[in-house]
Amino acid sequence: MPVPDRTRGAPGATPSAAFRGVRRRSDYEYLGLPLWAVAVGPDPATGEVRGHAKGILAVGDVATGLIALGGLAYGGIAVGGLAIGLVAVGGFALGALAFGGLAIGLVAIGGGAVGWAAVGGAAAGVYAAGGAAWGSYVISAVERSPEAVAFFTQWDALRSLLPPTAIRR
Repeated sequence: MPVPDRTRGAPGATPSAAFRGVRRRSDYEYLGLPLWAVAVGPDPATGEVRGHAKGILAVGDVATGLIALGGLAYGGIAVGGLAIGLVAVGGFALGALAFGGLAIGLVAIGGGAVGWAAVGGAAAGVYAAGGAAWGSYVISAVERSPEAVAFFTQWDALRSLLPPTAIRR
């Protein structure tokens, strides 16, 4: 049985084109960082296995910037598989305001949420709301503390995330 040639990319592509990465950046800089930078895939010239973009707006396999988008994103606003920033959105999000499959932050919203205020399927925090919730003041399937109800009802954005039966007026 013949062994498949895994070095080839798409039909008609040369082997070098199948593994070529992208490196682009703005000519303009602010505080020593380019306004935008893109770094995706390997770069045989520098020996990088994955691209690391650094800029005000950074897009890459690893991205660091004021706004960072990538598999691993660090920044003021970070969006990615693993996102770390003031505002973090991702599969795993760590930040002051975190949204994700697993969110950890001061305010955390996600499937699993851990924070001072946490909303999620499973939530843990001082104020926690979810199907299963642990904390000082909780709204869950088995418990509803008046302090948690008062806290979550004062935040319209968080109130819309709670099930309608969780808050009675």
